[in-house]
Amino acid sequence: MRRIIPTDWQTQARIFEKYGCTFRRQKGDHLIYHHPRAKRAVVIPRYKEVSISIIKSNMKTVGMTVDEYFHLLTIE
Repeated sequence: MRRIIPTDWQTQARIFEKYGCTFRRQKGDHLIYHHPRAKRAVVIPRYKEVSISIIKSNMKTVGMTVDEYFHLLTIE
């Protein structure tokens, strides 16, 4: 099984936009996205390296599987 590694914020934004998230607003260095199935906002910090824990938390929020994540990552 492949391992999720830290990526930059632009990559994370593209992945979650492809999954159906829509950009709502920005507060400081944090991008706030909305997903129809999510009960809370998806927050992507504008860091050079977004940590694995933030990536997994956002995936859980929208119900994204690891396979879906890697599929979206490879079709950039």
